[in-house]
Amino acid sequence: MLSETLKNHWSLFARWWSRLFCRLCFRMRFIGLGNIPASGPFILAVNHQSFLDPVLAGIALKNQLCFMARDTLFKNKIFGSLLKSIKAIPVRRGQADLASIKAIIARLKQGDGVCLFPEATRTTDGKIAPFKGGFTLLSRRGNAPVVPVLIDGAFECWPRHRKLFKIGSKITVAYGQPISVEKITGMEDDDFAAMLTKTMREMQSQLRISEGKQPFNYS
Repeated sequence: MLSETLKNHWSLFARWWSRLFCRLCFRMRFIGLGNIPASGPFILAVNHQSFLDPVLAGIALKNQLCFMARDTLFKNKIFGSLLKSIKAIPVRRGQADLASIKAIIARLKQGDGVCLFPEATRTTDGKIAPFKGGFTLLSRRGNAPVVPVLIDGAFECWPRHRKLFKIGSKITVAYGQPISVEKITGMEDDDFAAMLTKTMREMQSQLRISEGKQPFNYS
């Protein structure tokens, strides 16, 4: 119990430092924070623009939050220990990972939020790729609504081909309306993934237009 309490405090402390770092290095804007449940489990479904995304998605939240991380990242003892200290869950890419699924559901049942990146890899052009499925099972078993989270500006800040991020970049994180467990339960997994992809693309287009940017063409 003590170990878990210490992990919770350390996780919140690490998030505070990450928030300070981002505010010093970037022009941050957060929209829709009131859409995050005040208590209880939830799933953040986040588009994947850069290496910064796990930090960007969670730094403004007060809830306990855990993340998915590629299992190979845990092989480095120092970095692996750091990932474990912030309650990251290792996941094997490209295959069904039952251990990871069980770990996610366990976290949700404890009342934590879970941050997922349904594209499974960083974008190559800033666009949102079709989301992979699996949300309906996690939502039902963990009794957790899904909150669509749009990150915009992180691709321009740190695209895949660039070694370092660009200081001073404007980055916006927008939290959409939660999708209830009841609505998710009534949908097929592929249908929900398609709906969520469409919702996120619409959020992206609306945000980019409001900020004077050219929206991406998904036709």
